[in-house]
Amino acid sequence: MPEAWFEVLLRLGRTPGHRLRMTDLADAVSFSSGGFTRLADRMAKEGLIRRDPDPNDRRAALAVLTDQGAEALDRAMTTHVSHLRTHFSGLLSAEDRRHLGRTLRTLRDAHG
Repeated sequence: MPEAWFEVLLRLGRTPGHRLRMTDLADAVSFSSGGFTRLADRMAKEGLIRRDPDPNDRRAALAVLTDQGAEALDRAMTTHVSHLRTHFSGLLSAEDRRHLGRTLRTLRDAHG
């Protein structure tokens, strides 16, 4: 799975309702709106996402995670987590992992 696709599926999978405005999702994955439209077209063609009208703004569209997209995300996450354990967290002691967790939470909380 291309890295950009994984990022889109991950963002949608972590969002309540599994849907985001196309422009917000483009910003979240650092794509221009035109570039993201082409990416979304390819992902929709593969059945991973779909576009729904935004009920709050008739000019906008929502990117919605499909069941097929959720299954693809689950498979990708299994591989991703395995690689993280092998090449990252598995190389750290339990104490180092706890310290890293605290540090990452501090950074997350500071940046919303």
